[in-house]
Amino acid sequence: MKAVFFIPSENYSKAKNLVYSDDLVSRQSINFRESKALGLKKEGYYLEIDGSEEAIKKLAELLKDLGKEVDKKEKEEVLKKISEQEESAAAGFGSIFG
Repeated sequence: MKAVFFIPSENYSKAKNLVYSDDLVSRQSINFRESKALGLKKEGYYLEIDGSEEAIKKLAELLKDLGKEVDKKEKEEVLKKISEQEESAAAGFGSIFG
């Protein structure tokens, strides 16, 4: 199960520390991306988590004052941008060693 949260820049350090200090959440697949690096206009960071429903609920609790889960449309856009970046990086890496 995947979820995407948006964290304003001023809360990034505190949110990152909370995420990686929680035993359940930190064992999930976690990916922080700067919004501008994804070509999006918001000022802050996106946190993609791929994990159990329990871990995602726990993350929402941890981030309640620091960020929020994005809506379905924004989630799809962010996941698409991340996927495009990863494919581009993989293609570049393949051409170096290909």
